[in-house]
Amino acid sequence: MNLINKLKLVFGKLFALPWYFLAFSAYPVFAMLSFNVGQVEPDAGSRVLLASVLFGALLFILFWIFLRQVHRAAFLSLLWQVLFFTYGHVYNLINEKAPDFNPTPWMLAGWAVWALLAVWWATRPKLGFASAAAGLNGITLVLLIISLGQTLSGSMQRSGQRVAADHAPIQQLHPPAGQPLPDVYYFILDSYGRADLLQQAYQYDNSQFISTLEARGFYVAKCSQSNYPRTDVSVGSSLNLLYLQNLDSTFTPDNTDRTRLWDALRHNTVRYNLESIGYQTVAFSTGFDWSELRDADMFYSPPPFSSGLTEFEGLFMRSTLARYAEELGWVNADTVSAQNFRDRFNMVFNSLDGIARNPDPTLAYIHVISPHPPFVFGPNGENTDPAQFWNDQRLYLPDPYAKGYQNQLTNLNKKMEAAIDTILADSSTPPIIIIQGDHGPWLQPTSKKFSILNAYYLPGHNAELYPSVSPVNSFRLVFDDYFGANYPLLRDVTYDSPVPNVFKFTEIPNKCQ
Repeated sequence: MNLINKLKLVFGKLFALPWYFLAFSAYPVFAMLSFNVGQVEPDAGSRVLLASVLFGALLFILFWIFLRQVHRAAFLSLLWQVLFFTYGHVYNLINEKAPDFNPTPWMLAGWAVWALLAVWWATRPKLGFASAAAGLNGITLVLLIISLGQTLSGSMQRSGQRVAADHAPIQQLHPPAGQPLPDVYYFILDSYGRADLLQQAYQYDNSQFISTLEARGFYVAKCSQSNYPRTDVSVGSSLNLLYLQNLDSTFTPDNTDRTRLWDALRHNTVRYNLESIGYQTVAFSTGFDWSELRDADMFYSPPPFSSGLTEFEGLFMRSTLARYAEELGWVNADTVSAQNFRDRFNMVFNSLDGIARNPDPTLAYIHVISPHPPFVFGPNGENTDPAQFWNDQRLYLPDPYAKGYQNQLTNLNKKMEAAIDTILADSSTPPIIIIQGDHGPWLQPTSKKFSILNAYYLPGHNAELYPSVSPVNSFRLVFDDYFGANYPLLRDVTYDSPVPNVFKFTEIPNKCQ
C-alpha cells in the first residue's frame, strides 16, 4: 500500500468518527472573535473557548450515558449546542425589531419544544447517524477554519518603526542640537466637548477647568472642531497629520472595512517621526484593541478583573442561552465591565509621575475613555452603576446620558488638573502637552457634535495657535516649531460620515464665532 492510499485510509477512519460536535463547540467563539476582529485580541476568547469546548464534551458524555450510542450522542449534542448558541442572537434580533415585546417566555417555550424534538429525532430506531459523521465533520471543520482564519488574519502583525498608510507624510526631524528633547503627551479625552457646547447642552459651566489650564500656560482653542465624527477616523487623521481622503488609497467612499485605518492609527506618522530620533513610545490599554499601541516600548494594562468576566466574555454569554445567568443574579457582567473601565482609567493617572521622571524622551499616547460612557464614576470619583444610565434596551436617553456625562466630566477634570501639575513638576525639560476631545458628546445635533476641547501647552510657541485650530494641524505645528520640520498648515475642515461608510465624507461648516 503506497503512502497516498495509507493517508486516505487514515483520514477515512478519522472522518468516520463523530468529532463534529466538539469542533462545533469552538466555532461560536471564533465566529464572534472574527466578527469583532480589531476590537479585541484573539486571546480574549481563550477562557470562553475552553468553557465552550467543555460544555460540548459534557453534553456528549451525558447523552452517551443515557443512549449508549456514540453517533446518536454526538448528533444530539450538536443539535442542543445549536439551540444553546443561537438563543441570544435570536433574542437580540427580536428585541431590536420589537423593543417593547418581551420574548423570554415565548422563546424559552419554543426552545424547550425544539430540544425535545431533537431528542425524539436523535433516538429514532431507524436512524443511526454513523453515515452522517463524515459530512458533518467536513461542514464543521470548514466553518471552524473560515472563522479561525478571519480571526487570525484580522489580528494584524505589529512591528515598530513603520507607517501603515501609503501616503503618510513622514519627514526627518531636526531638533536643535545640544538641547534636551521634550516629552510629548497626547491626551485624547474621549467625547470631551467644547465649553460653549457643554453650557448650551447641559448647562455645565466648564470655565473653572479652562481657567486652570490657561493659568498653567495652556492655549485653549475657543472654536475648535474635530475633523471627523468618530474616534478611529478622528485620531487616525490627527496622528497622521493628514485628512483621511489623502492618507491612503483604500479610504474610498464605498469602503466599509476599517482594518487598514486601525493599522494606520497604530503605526502612524507622529510615532514614526519621533521614534526615528530616539523617542520611546508609551501607551495605555483602552479596552478597544484597534486603538491600542500594544507594541509600544511601554504598554500599560491592568490585570484582568480576577473575580469575573471580561467584556468579550460578557458579550459572548449574552449571545447564548446563558444570558439568563445575569437575570438570575449568578453573574453581573456590567459590574465586571465597569470595574475594568475604572482599572484602566486609574492606571493612566497613577502612572504619569513615573513617565515624567523617565530620563529618556517619551511620546505618551494617552487615550482616556472618559467622559465617554459607560458612566462608571460619580463627580468625586465614587463608583456608579453604568446600568442606571441606559434603558431596558441598553440605549442612552438624553437626560440619563447628560447626568452620567456631567458626573464623569467633573471627575475627569479633577484628575486632569492633578495630572498636569504632576507632569509639569516632574519634567526636567518643559514638556509638550496636547489635550483633545476626539469628538463631542453623543446625542447632539450634527452642527454641534464636533465641538471639542482642544488645549495646547507649547511654551514659547502659543503665538502660532488660533481659535479654530483643529486636530489635523496639531502635530504639524509641533513638528515645525520644535523639530525643524516643514509641515504647512492645512485648512481646518470638519467632515461627517455615516456608518458603515465611514469614508463617505460630507463637509460640515464651523459656525463658531
